[in-house]
Amino acid sequence: MEVSGSHYGDYHRLPDYEEEDSPPEDEKELLVHVTEGLKDSWHHIKNLDNFFTKIYHFHQKNGFACMMLSDVFELVQFLFVVTFTTFLLCCVEYDVLFANRPVNHTRHGGGALPERNKVTLPDAILPTPQCAQRIRSSGWIIFLLVMAATFWVYRLVKVLCSLLGYWEIRTFYTKALKIPSDELCNCSWQEVQARLISLQREQPMCVHKRELSELDIHHRVLRFKNYLVAMVNKALLPVRFRLPLLGEAIFLTQGLKYNLELLFFWGPGSLFQGKWSLQPQYKRAGARLELARRLGRGMVLLGLANLLLCPFILVWQVLYAFFSYTEVLKREPGSLGARRWSLFGRLYLRHFNELDHELQARLSRGYKPASKYMNSFASPLLALLARNVCFFAGSLLAVLIALTVYDEDVLTVQHILTAITLLGVIVTIARSFIPDEHLVWCPEQLLQCVLAHIHYMPDHWQGNAHKAETREELAQLFQYKAVFILEELLSPIVTPFLLIFALRAKALDIIDFFRNFSVEVVGVGDICSFAQLDIRNHGNPQWLSQGRTEASVYQQAENGKTELSLVHFAITNPRWQPPPESSLFIGHLKEKVQQDAAHAPPAQRLLAEAPLGASFLSDEGPCTVPEALLASVLAHPVLAAGSGGLASQAERSRFGQPGSAAGAAASILASLSCSQLPRRGENAVYQSDSTLPGDSVAPPETRPGPLSRSVLLSEFASAEMSLHAIYMHELHHQQQQQHQTSPRSPSQPLAQAASPRPSSHVRSQDLILGGWEEEEEEESQAQQQQQQQQREKS
Repeated sequence: MEVSGSHYGDYHRLPDYEEEDSPPEDEKELLVHVTEGLKDSWHHIKNLDNFFTKIYHFHQKNGFACMMLSDVFELVQFLFVVTFTTFLLCCVEYDVLFANRPVNHTRHGGGALPERNKVTLPDAILPTPQCAQRIRSSGWIIFLLVMAATFWVYRLVKVLCSLLGYWEIRTFYTKALKIPSDELCNCSWQEVQARLISLQREQPMCVHKRELSELDIHHRVLRFKNYLVAMVNKALLPVRFRLPLLGEAIFLTQGLKYNLELLFFWGPGSLFQGKWSLQPQYKRAGARLELARRLGRGMVLLGLANLLLCPFILVWQVLYAFFSYTEVLKREPGSLGARRWSLFGRLYLRHFNELDHELQARLSRGYKPASKYMNSFASPLLALLARNVCFFAGSLLAVLIALTVYDEDVLTVQHILTAITLLGVIVTIARSFIPDEHLVWCPEQLLQCVLAHIHYMPDHWQGNAHKAETREELAQLFQYKAVFILEELLSPIVTPFLLIFALRAKALDIIDFFRNFSVEVVGVGDICSFAQLDIRNHGNPQWLSQGRTEASVYQQAENGKTELSLVHFAITNPRWQPPPESSLFIGHLKEKVQQDAAHAPPAQRLLAEAPLGASFLSDEGPCTVPEALLASVLAHPVLAAGSGGLASQAERSRFGQPGSAAGAAASILASLSCSQLPRRGENAVYQSDSTLPGDSVAPPETRPGPLSRSVLLSEFASAEMSLHAIYMHELHHQQQQQHQTSPRSPSQPLAQAASPRPSSHVRSQDLILGGWEEEEEEESQAQQQQQQQQREKS
């Protein structure tokens, strides 16, 4: 990994945007100052990262009682799994339970005769002395029980310490923030955050800053998660593999993520010290090779530790999966065929400085559109086979069910219940491959609906939504639940080898990444520089940052991550004052929207078409106002390109182009800035006067009341960000098309040509899911560049 630009070769301090001096070197210990004063006074908090994170989790987990019961039940669950598994292994006589040998029943007359009566559960359970003898005679079971008991005691101590911390946070909420426990559920995080900022002025929790901003709080809560998001964005983590017969696959599990966090952030030999400061040796470029060797040794040791613990972790994973999913599989066999956002997808799709509840809400909104898109692909051959399998298996199942209805003694036949269960599972799985006969084939519109909520997609998905390759790449982000369970079960086996071999090969790149993309912010500590939302240092010229960024290709975030994250943070935190370069970008975005809105259909017409257009894309009932705003944009390209009286021929030729969605989004966004309802915040991106649209958008009966206002504000903010995502992706696609169709003159070089070609690490960005292109496209571009050079020479 080579750094483009000499000024970016070393770690550096980023001054605060407020007028405040940096603390002297000998005063840094004030960051770990112990809490002073009374118990109800919070001055100079020792660890603000931990404190703000607890405040956030306390709010999201609904207070002290829920958090306490959650930890207690976690201990009880572990104890139950260990105890119940030991009981099943040592205290049950399975020959008696399966009726493989007769049971001696004692009659009232005193005689004991072997009889083949029905076996009861007490007959199969061994007496307590015999059960204890079996446990003592097995060394492996005793060893596992000792390890389980040691881990449980360790967890018990942690839970007791956590309970004290929960009570302290509860006191902080009630006394400092003035939020009683019974009102916590009715209080949004934005309100809690505003009270934290106000409290800093009265009782300085952070000693080095007079005022806290929303970005400061997010930096402390999401310090390490921002690093992981940036590492995934720059394709630094080795989680992508090409498997025989299966093709390309992504492997990132909870176990692997835990090991990465242990290795980089908070483990005994991690890169950070004090959990908010990068160790000094990692800030100097001269020691990079030695540090890479040290990090590689740490990866090997951690991998070997995982290899030694593999049998125990694997046993626990299997037992936990068995107790968690067996009943669900019996009750709903199709539940394993449902989809969920993968762990890699959550990191790939996450904005910088996006909190957990914001990400979860956004991905939950995109669940149904993504499911519809994935289900719209059907293989005719597979559907034909599934119909026949469903017919034969269903016929056998129908006969067995009819026999059991006629005479329940059929259930006593050996393995009859097993056959009924397996046939039911086969029928359910087969039906999942049969497409809905009423399904409408519109992949481009469905993928646009998905983009509206997930906000990110690779460039080569545009216009290729009908291809199976696009569906397979989305499946890496939106995986089957069965695949998730299988990956978690394989994680104890695969993770050690990834740490020892795949990750160790990236040790030098990781060292350079933490040095090059870490900055020190006054009063906050060392953070990922991408999380500063700095357009000048990390903007991408192809995402409306032309002329406002000085970043080389290595420094640019992929897929417009910096630009989209900046817009998202400004919308969700309207009172936040961005730095000058980011303010210029937002101002340029406003001007661009107003220009495109002038050449787009009026917002009133788009909103009038929204209910009809939404029927093409949704089978649900009437939309709410925020959903109508989004549906009006998503449906407009469908209506404009369609036939009939919905649009005139001139309008279809004007707005039926690929950029029509951008014009529609610009029209709606421009109308939001002209609304007449009360002010939402001081720095909303477009809604400078309001968040809610005026009379032209929301009819009088849908205007918000005092109780639903905060919910509606959140919904409108989500809809506004979805419109921005569509608009910015459309503009990015138009700019790419212009670069491909118009020849580049020597006086107008591309932005990427301003910096030297990055090393092999940056060339790895040309893979899938990172704003990359396929190999065939790379070859064609290379040929075009050679031809262009020959023409320039001639």
